[in-house]
Amino acid sequence: MKEADTPKLRRGWTTGACATAATRAALMALWGGAFPERVTITLPRGERPSFALAHTARGDGWAEAGVVKDAGDDPDVTHGALVIARVAEGAPGSGVTFRAGEGVGTVTRPGLPVAPGEPAINPVPRQMMAQVVEELAARFGRAGDVVITVSIPGGEEIAKRTWNPRLGIVGGLSILGTTGVVRPFSCAAWIASIHRGIDVARAAGLTHVAGCTGATSERAVRARHGLPEHGMLDMGDFAGGLLKYLRRHPVPRLTIGGGPGKLTKLGQGAMDLHSARSQVDFAALAEAAGEPRIARCNTVLEALEIAGPSLAEVIAGRARDVAAGVLEGAGVTVDVIVVGRDGRILAEAE
Repeated sequence: MKEADTPKLRRGWTTGACATAATRAALMALWGGAFPERVTITLPRGERPSFALAHTARGDGWAEAGVVKDAGDDPDVTHGALVIARVAEGAPGSGVTFRAGEGVGTVTRPGLPVAPGEPAINPVPRQMMAQVVEELAARFGRAGDVVITVSIPGGEEIAKRTWNPRLGIVGGLSILGTTGVVRPFSCAAWIASIHRGIDVARAAGLTHVAGCTGATSERAVRARHGLPEHGMLDMGDFAGGLLKYLRRHPVPRLTIGGGPGKLTKLGQGAMDLHSARSQVDFAALAEAAGEPRIARCNTVLEALEIAGPSLAEVIAGRARDVAAGVLEGAGVTVDVIVVGRDGRILAEAE
């Protein structure tokens, strides 16, 4: 298939955009007397998407509407979730207040964009919903004192597949988004989660955190150092996202853990360790290890079979050196642990 013939990936909408659309529809019913068939909102960058309503309900002094989240072609765990906003009159002078309904989490740790005890509704979605309240209050001659309760049925179960439990967000999902738009495979959400994990660790006063490429290396590193769960950063393939943020927001000690293949790429300077975006240079690895046969290998595991444990030590040392170079001057000490597929530690570079 030619590049020009490649289908364009479809964008989607964040939970924050969906909650804003639902809030607008609910307010139109509460103050205007009827739900619209579709509702249009303005996103922070001026885009104006339109949403169909999948749920409506009304009662004495309240109304609620729901929008099904469409994440486009992004593999988002919240794709297809129903985002519901219930609006009710608030106490005079109270302004706009937010509550967490079913499936929306509550913040329990410092370091996140909202304070402990608050519903996990991030600042930009709050601002978007508040702007809708302000606009419609002016249209209908209301004071704008509104309680907004956001719910995602089934959200507590979905949240188990996200970073929320580790970040100290309990009871469900977060209402997220800074632009309102989900861009397919942008990796922005993952990297943002790494950043929030660092923020939480710093706010908790941790002096040692670890970033690992996967579950196997994470188990080995956590057992090796006895780190708490909120000290474990789900780095995945995004070494650059972790290291560059730590350079600006340092923690005294960082351990990087991963398999030999991904850590070889880190040691060769790659900041994105995904197989589609970086490759192992076997000629360079052979030179570093002093073993010419490695140049003909197809995998790092094959190279390890040839060179033995000393190669794992080379991989660990080179990965540490690259990470330390990114963090130079930040006051962060780095060590690296290479972990085999069976969970055994193959090498460490202190």
